[in-house]
Amino acid sequence: MKKALLILGILFVTMSYAQDQKQVPMVNVSGEGKLKVAPDQASISVSIETKGTKAADVKQENDKKMDAILKFIKKSNIATEDFQTQRISLNPNYDADKKKYSYIATQSVQILLRDLSKYDVLMEGLVNEGINRIDNVEFKSSKMAQLQSDARKLAIKDAKAKAEDFVSVLGQKVGKALLIQDNSQGYHPQPRVYAMKASMAMDESASRETLAIGEIEITANVSVSFVLE
Repeated sequence: MKKALLILGILFVTMSYAQDQKQVPMVNVSGEGKLKVAPDQASISVSIETKGTKAADVKQENDKKMDAILKFIKKSNIATEDFQTQRISLNPNYDADKKKYSYIATQSVQILLRDLSKYDVLMEGLVNEGINRIDNVEFKSSKMAQLQSDARKLAIKDAKAKAEDFVSVLGQKVGKALLIQDNSQGYHPQPRVYAMKASMAMDESASRETLAIGEIEITANVSVSFVLE
């Protein structure tokens, strides 16, 4: 009997607690924070590709060119920690018509350029040393961590402003936040305006200005549950 009463008591308390929880007035809103800033860095990924009929010769030629490229990067006052080999490959390619194999050797290097004013000189030098493929150029900011933090704060402020708009006509006030959820999809800022003409780096008569840097955008998204008072 005592055991049955204890179980009933526990069930009553649990049900009462659940009812109390359901009765807490809340408003659920989302918020977004955006910042735009001119980039001051660029992550540059370039490759050298060599083709030939003999694997050993193709690799040797590719290695020789990459050696010259790495030496040029060092002479360009790029810190050792700011460039790194990303990929090395040597692949056969079979020509069914000629029934012969050829070989393609590829080496890629990624460079963090901390001074965008040196972009054109760097790219022209890389091409002159043998680079024949520009894989990617991504603009960045040296203050990314602070910008991400600022974007998150703006997202929270945006969420609270929305909540206040919703309850302003109800005679209620926005209380403390019960739940905050980060819905950001990761920070991968892209240039708002960007144009790169790789061919210009190989044309001495062309203008040296080959970039329209524009701005990068940092975005944060949150969901917040506020108590209504």
